[in-house]
Amino acid sequence: MQPLNLNEVVQYVEENIGDFHKRKAENLRKLKLEQVLKKKNPYLFKAKNVTKGQDLVESLLKAHLSSQEESIFGKFLEGLAIFVCHEAYGGRKSSTTGIDLEFERDGAMYVVSIKSGPNWGNSDQIKKMKQNFKQALQVLRAGMKNANIIAVNGCCSGTDAKPDKGDYLKICGQEFWEFISGSNHLYLDIVKPLGHTAKERNEEFAKEYANIVNLFTREILNDFCFDDGTIDWEKLVRFNAEGRSGGRERKNE
Repeated sequence: MQPLNLNEVVQYVEENIGDFHKRKAENLRKLKLEQVLKKKNPYLFKAKNVTKGQDLVESLLKAHLSSQEESIFGKFLEGLAIFVCHEAYGGRKSSTTGIDLEFERDGAMYVVSIKSGPNWGNSDQIKKMKQNFKQALQVLRAGMKNANIIAVNGCCSGTDAKPDKGDYLKICGQEFWEFISGSNHLYLDIVKPLGHTAKERNEEFAKEYANIVNLFTREILNDFCFDDGTIDWEKLVRFNAEGRSGGRERKNE
C-alpha cells in the first residue's frame, strides 16, 4: 500500500467534477418532450391532479433528470474510486464484464462492482451481478491457482448492517472508501472538492432548464391541450401507450 496523497485526490475531483455538470447539461439540451412523455407514467401525474401545462412539464423533467443525474454521477464516483484505489493499492479498471475494479491487498485479490448507494437494484439486477462475480472468479482462478479472490459490491454511500452476503461482500459508505484507500476519513475529505465551481455550473444549468421548460410547455399546450387550455389526458395516455398523439377526437367538455 502507498500512502494516499489527498492533494492528488482533490485535484482529480476538481478536474473531473466538471464533466458531471457538462454531461448533465448536454443531456438536457438533447432531450425531446416525446422522450419523457413515453418513459414516464401519465397516470401518476393525473392522480396527482396536475392541471397546468408548465406543472406537468416540470414534473416530467424532474422525474427524468433525477434518474439521469444519479446515473451520470455514479459514473463519476466509479472513476474516483478507481483513481483512489490505483493510488493506494495499484488498483485497475477491470476488463471483465460487470466488474469495475480489481486490486490486491492483505494477501487477497478483490473484484469490485461499484454502485452509488446500497439500494441500487432489484432482484434481477442483483442476480445478474452475482452471475458476473461467478464468471469473473472462474476466469481468474483458472489463471491464479490457490489465489484468494473475493467479490465485493462496493457502494459509495450508505450503510449495510450485514456485509457478508455469502457469495460476495457488500461494503458501503465510509467503510468502502477506507477499504479502497486505507484512509478512514476519505469519505469526508472528498466532500469539499465536490462543490468546485458548483454554484456557477448550477446557475448555467438553471438558465438552460428554464428555456427547456418554456419550450416543452409550448409543445404541451399546442399538442396535448384542448382549446380552453385544459390538459387532454386521453391524448397524453394514447401517446404514451401507442407512440402517437393522434387527432383531437373529442370536443371540449
